[in-house]
Amino acid sequence: MKKLVFNFLLIIAFSASDLSAQYQPKDISRADIKKANQWVDQTYNSLSQDEKLGQLFIVALYTNKDDNHISQVRNIVTNDKIGGLILMQDDAAREINLVNEFQQKSKVPLMIGMDAEWGLYQRINTAHKFPWAMTLGAIQDKDLIYQMAAKIAEDCKRMGINWDFAPVVDVNTNPNNPIIGNRSFGSEVSNVTQSALSYANGLQDNNILAAIKHFPGHGDTSTDSHLDLPVVSHSLERLNKIEIAPFKALMNKGIGGVMVAHLYVPSLESGKGIPASVSKKIITDLLKDKLGYKGLIITDALNMGAVANKYKPGELDALAFKAGNDIMLFSQGVAEGKKLIQKAIDKGEISQSRVEESVKKILLTKYFLGLNQYKPKNPDNVIYDINNESHTKLVQNLYANALTLLKDEKKLLPLNSNTTYYYVPLEEAPYQTFANQLNINSKIIIKKASEINSIPANSTVIVGFHKDNSTAYKPYKISSESKKILADLSKNQNVILNVFGSAYALKDIDISKVSTVLVSYESNDDSMTATADAINGKTKISGRLPVLVNEKLKPGMGIDLKVSHTK
Repeated sequence: MKKLVFNFLLIIAFSASDLSAQYQPKDISRADIKKANQWVDQTYNSLSQDEKLGQLFIVALYTNKDDNHISQVRNIVTNDKIGGLILMQDDAAREINLVNEFQQKSKVPLMIGMDAEWGLYQRINTAHKFPWAMTLGAIQDKDLIYQMAAKIAEDCKRMGINWDFAPVVDVNTNPNNPIIGNRSFGSEVSNVTQSALSYANGLQDNNILAAIKHFPGHGDTSTDSHLDLPVVSHSLERLNKIEIAPFKALMNKGIGGVMVAHLYVPSLESGKGIPASVSKKIITDLLKDKLGYKGLIITDALNMGAVANKYKPGELDALAFKAGNDIMLFSQGVAEGKKLIQKAIDKGEISQSRVEESVKKILLTKYFLGLNQYKPKNPDNVIYDINNESHTKLVQNLYANALTLLKDEKKLLPLNSNTTYYYVPLEEAPYQTFANQLNINSKIIIKKASEINSIPANSTVIVGFHKDNSTAYKPYKISSESKKILADLSKNQNVILNVFGSAYALKDIDISKVSTVLVSYESNDDSMTATADAINGKTKISGRLPVLVNEKLKPGMGIDLKVSHTK
């Protein structure tokens, strides 16, 4: 595995207060640090109090909303002097033009963020989709995750984005988690930590800020925090062992941001129903003081139901800042929030030094990201630049390395080009790419579910569970009809079961009479092409199960299969 670079740890001392640079570029010189220090001090001192407070806010910019929305954002940028934007759906070229315009209007360069966990595709549907974190968790060569993140960083730079709100370091111990699931690297702390570090370094070594999320751990929840406030009711011992463990392991690895979740965690916060995102005990006492985190602390989106249903816009922002956050993300009430923060300062509830600490951290990070020398981006050909052959090649290699062979009792893989195989596609997603790719090297006869009785006995039948993966949140469960067809075929056929969906799909499926089980994790053209190549013997299979599925299918399971055919 390629040696990863961790040299982000040099401490920067400011005359006004003792701050640390959690993120800084590779191979930075003392002269550059001095320049950064000077720029931060000069910029900070040039700002009015209102402008300083503005740096604490990031608002959302949608290009799939009407011109009224764009005008509102334009007014907030101009009048409230905010610190940044989070880009939402969906027009890449228009987003570039608007970011260029807003950067020109801003006295202090804007930090431009995006949720790009699986690349820009998460928000821009014309970009190329990278695999979910759960798929990446199956990959054993973590340098491949680093390469993927470096490519995402390249795409971010093309768009003028400075901060990718990724990676997720939640340990997904709950198969029914409605909001994390595929976004987690798995159910094992060590795998989550190693995968996340590779991802974060791939971004930050290429000058795009990372943010580990969602502190103190969203992996064992059954409520979607976009809708309501989830409760994590584990003991402190369990939280330290599982939920908080990846954050703790990554605290001193130079990762520039931590995003705080909208969760109620009674073991950490005695105040009933107080979300972590507005909890001083969780943010200041635990994250900053006990764990010693020195980077930017940012809330999860403040429009989410878990907090938006409970607090008024502005009031929520002030509470979040009081608790210890540096940045309020997706603010719904910038002007009111600034007023309430200033009111708290006037009353002595918040010190001015606290404002200075947060604003200087923000400014320092902006300098290290090169925002002091912002150059407008050109929107021409942006779609090709964020979705081309280089993306396809990398992504198919990622899917190939994630493939996990859980059993192959009759040694049915790789396929034999002299044998006729039957292919039965089940579930709701398209399958034709897989069938076409298989046919290049093997003779495949497609049979519908209603035609399985026409398959000769003792044939080798490939059963494909093609789950809808159009979003990360689609259900993974397999229908009773598909389970019955699999059971019927297993009675007198040699079955290769290929799961184009979450490994959790196998949770309640009897595979005891199925000879061969392969998990591809997702159902899209790239994953289907990679899978077909692998089972035709063109590429190796080396993935390992990243999650606990049931008592028989545990993390780390997987069988290696060597290449047998040349491409």
